[in-house]
Amino acid sequence: MVESSNVPMFEIEDLHAVIEDKEILKGVNLTINQGEIHALMGPNGSGKSTLANILAGHPSYEVTEGSIRFWGEDILELSPDERARKGIFLAFQYPTVIPGVSMANFLRMAVTNTRNARAEEAAAKNGGGEAAKMTPREFRKLMREKMRLLKMDDSFASRYLNEGFSGGEKKRAEILQMALLEPTMAILDETDSGLDIDALRVVSEGVNNLAGPDLGLLLITHYQRLLNYIKPDYVHIMMDGRIVQEGGPELAVELEQKGYEKLRAEYGAAV
Repeated sequence: MVESSNVPMFEIEDLHAVIEDKEILKGVNLTINQGEIHALMGPNGSGKSTLANILAGHPSYEVTEGSIRFWGEDILELSPDERARKGIFLAFQYPTVIPGVSMANFLRMAVTNTRNARAEEAAAKNGGGEAAKMTPREFRKLMREKMRLLKMDDSFASRYLNEGFSGGEKKRAEILQMALLEPTMAILDETDSGLDIDALRVVSEGVNNLAGPDLGLLLITHYQRLLNYIKPDYVHIMMDGRIVQEGGPELAVELEQKGYEKLRAEYGAAV
């Protein structure tokens, strides 16, 4: 999707949110454009994963104030599947295990449903007519191409979704989903969580292969080590439900050296 260059691709403005009457987000502001990689860092409990879930449309969270706009359209009232069809993707911190459902079948359903819905929407915008939908043969060809891009063995597709997967395999499965769904905006919630150095390198290489001028990325992480492999354009520090500091890649290095406790002391007034 390409919209007016005057309109930010993804814009969060003064976002407040609660869960079970507890306020978690307390006025988040963040703008992401196509082709940009943003890193969101912060200690446990700062609101990073809450923000990720809200952006994807998780029903347990209630937005009490503010807006989330995608190409200028407020998406707060849209369901998770409606947001996905528009091009918003969330890679989970803890991917769900689904025994009995193969990766190939899961991916085929997700990709064909999403692409067919987009094709129908595009056909309707262009004055109607029959939408060109994805066939099973086209899907198999696309899946093999993306698996080769991510250096994944073909046997991966026949395994049950995340069942018996290592931490690295679960995260690679999430990146494969992202590769197939081809979102415009991708949110990766602590993709480095639970990964050893080798797995982190492989997953990061997959993300870098997918990054480009058509994709906006929001990387949520505790540590600077992920950013050694995926270079952000901007770094944002979240504490107590707010973004308290912003800068370039050097900010992540500075945070690694200072630690969050020192940052709390420096930005106590803001927090």
